[in-house]
Amino acid sequence: MSDTDRRFATTLARGLSVLRAFRPADDGLGNAEIAERTGLPKSTVSRLTYTLHSLGYLTHARHGERYRPGPALLALGNVAAASIGFVELAGPIMQRLADETRTLALLGVRDRGRLLLTKVWRPAGVSSIWLDVGHRVPIRGSSSGACYLGALPQEMLPRVVDEAQGDRGLTSETAAAIRASAYDQLFARGFAITDPAEYFAANIHAVSTPFHPRDLSEPVVFTCGALPEDLTVARMEAEVGPALRAAVRELETALGHAPGPARR
Repeated sequence: MSDTDRRFATTLARGLSVLRAFRPADDGLGNAEIAERTGLPKSTVSRLTYTLHSLGYLTHARHGERYRPGPALLALGNVAAASIGFVELAGPIMQRLADETRTLALLGVRDRGRLLLTKVWRPAGVSSIWLDVGHRVPIRGSSSGACYLGALPQEMLPRVVDEAQGDRGLTSETAAAIRASAYDQLFARGFAITDPAEYFAANIHAVSTPFHPRDLSEPVVFTCGALPEDLTVARMEAEVGPALRAAVRELETALGHAPGPARR
């Protein structure tokens, strides 16, 4: 969405960008750090954090303390999670998948130009990769991103590219090429794998399958990931990819959905 559109509330967008700046590993953020992460002037950030704190979306223990997500934000997140029915139902299915494949199972949804990890299921008794809820995965250079593009309606592609703002060199041309390759994989076998040589992190291998929720306008992505030595390309293709697709089909059946097709 362009900020030149008269319907676009720029102040609201800036406030939301402040909330997006927080990551699970943060021990609070000061205004200077938020300004660095958002690209907003520090004076603007100061006004926004004061307002968000006053409304309960940010909190700090005392004056000068670093900001942390507040109770109003937690309540809002719980309401959102409760209103999207497939997430709770997916939990047991994805936990079983993580345990059986000994991989980290993830749910990614698009947050502007990246995929935001909103749920993580760790395999019992197995050390897993470091990705956690709140991490944002690039579209270019990840199986999750490729899978998302492969399942995305064509008419939404320009907006996604625009909001990514060239992240990791994503252009209309590269996005179209990634989408075409992922579409072919999804059509042929129901899951997508990005070439490890192009992956954004060398210590991760991953395979992804899309899911089309009835109450959302775009696909979400389920992914299984692990260290390369634990999740080779051959294992992704022969074992984990098919298991992931079967788990998503189980979820679709439980919800009474027809299998979600990849879309040209």
